[in-house]
Amino acid sequence: MKPTTVLWVYIVLLVAGGLVGFLKAGSKASLIASVSFAAALILCAIGVISPPRAADIILAVLLVFFALRLTKTKKFMPNGLMLVLTIAALALRHLRF
Repeated sequence: MKPTTVLWVYIVLLVAGGLVGFLKAGSKASLIASVSFAAALILCAIGVISPPRAADIILAVLLVFFALRLTKTKKFMPNGLMLVLTIAALALRHLRF
């Protein structure tokens, strides 16, 4: 799987998670944050943001964010799941098949 494909799958899951947070808990912050980070990742995926590791930096920021939230809440959903997905996205972007 190409790194860009992994990024697109992650973007869809990120936006879906923000949308679920908004619909279930009424969290506007969740929706805004997910769409904002997804927009930055989209710019990386289409090549507008050109440094090769910009997407990895954004994913690393999200990794820290989800890890901090997980340690604070001690609940796997949704932060634990997004932490696992972020780790998977970072790993899959750098694996060569």
